[in-house]
Amino acid sequence: MIADEVTQESTHMITTVLFDFDGTLVDSESLHFQCWNDILAPYGIAYDEVEFCQRYSGRPTLASAKEVVTQHNLAISAEALAQQKNDQFAKVAATSLPRLMPYALEILQHCREDGFKIGLVTGSTRDEVMPILHGYELAEYFACVVTKDDVSEPKPAPQPYLLGLSLLGANAQQSLAIEDTHTGSMSAKSAGLRVAVVPNTHTLTQDFSHADGRFANLADLYQQLLQIRK
Repeated sequence: MIADEVTQESTHMITTVLFDFDGTLVDSESLHFQCWNDILAPYGIAYDEVEFCQRYSGRPTLASAKEVVTQHNLAISAEALAQQKNDQFAKVAATSLPRLMPYALEILQHCREDGFKIGLVTGSTRDEVMPILHGYELAEYFACVVTKDDVSEPKPAPQPYLLGLSLLGANAQQSLAIEDTHTGSMSAKSAGLRVAVVPNTHTLTQDFSHADGRFANLADLYQQLLQIRK
C-alpha cells in the first residue's frame, strides 16, 4: 500500500501526482518496438516483441541504442540510431495513436476534480509525446510536461522528477509518482517522491522492491490514494 512506509498524518499531505507516460498512461511499448524494428530492418535485424520489451522497456533510448549497436557491431553511432528511432516514433504516432492504458483518462479526470496538481514526467522526447497528448486531448490535464529534451540526465536519474517538482512548486514529500518500470520508479524514488507502480505486461518481472505500493491497474491505485488522503 502507498501508506506502508509513511505515517497516516503525512499521507494527508499528498497534493501532487506526477505521471509517467509510456506504459503508464499510454500503451505505447508495442509502438516503440515497431519503430525499433523499422529502423533496424536495413541492418537485417529483427527482434521478438516480448523479448525486446522486457529487455528495453523504460530504458532511455540512447542507452538501448548503445547496447544494440555494440551487440550487432553496427556501422552507425548510438546517437544517430537513437535519433532515427525518435524520429520514426514521432512520425508514426502522429498518424497512428497508441491506445490509452485502462483507466488512464478516468484517473486524470479524478485527479483534476479532486484538486491534485498534475504533472507528466517522461523519458520520451517532446516530439514523441505531444502528438499523442493532443490526439487524445490530454495536454490540458497537465500543469507541466517534462520530457527527455528538458534534462541532461534522463531517468533513472532523479533530474526529470526534480524538474517536475520545481515547475509545479511542489514538495517531494507531498508528491506521488506513478510509474510502470524499474527505471522510472528509481528516478522518482531518488528524487524523494513516494512511488506507486502499475506494471504492464512487459514489466511484471522487474524489481519494484523500492516502491511504496504496487497495483494491478490505475483504478485500484486511485481508490487507495483517496482512502489515505481522507
